[in-house]
Amino acid sequence: MADTTENTVTDLADLKTIAGDAPQGDAAEIAQRAEVPLREQELDKQGRAYATGRRKDATARVWVKPGTGKIIINGRDQEVYFARPTLRLVIDQPFAITERQGQYDVIATVKGGGLSGQAGAVKHGIAQALAKYEPALRSTVKAAGFLTRDSRVVERKKFGRAKARRSFQFSKR
Repeated sequence: MADTTENTVTDLADLKTIAGDAPQGDAAEIAQRAEVPLREQELDKQGRAYATGRRKDATARVWVKPGTGKIIINGRDQEVYFARPTLRLVIDQPFAITERQGQYDVIATVKGGGLSGQAGAVKHGIAQALAKYEPALRSTVKAAGFLTRDSRVVERKKFGRAKARRSFQFSKR
């Protein structure tokens, strides 16, 4: 069994040249290819990015387009629909993390659940739509955990129990 010297691998660079996986071109061209995002921008005919957000029992359909930062939910302004400031803070989180406050208009329709779940659903939808409109922001939004759907839902009530897990009060008599 003769060993050929041209196929001997001593380090990782040799392995890449043998496999043919070594990047071709000069350093500037390689760096330019590394900056290109893996995903493409996904827009509809009106130039908007669409996404669906979910949280608890709430589902939000969200459209994002460049604008002045106006957020409309079910035909009403966000200050009217989400009167609590904490819920408006939840909705603004994706814009705050990507430093895009006041640059996009949002139109959302929300169904199901309560106000807290609906705010979480709109946040999830905005984060998904932002990642579709600007694919370069995807890593920032994903690192913050906004692209992951929070799958926690209310546990059902069981028979023979007061609630899902709570028993009725015990009495000896």
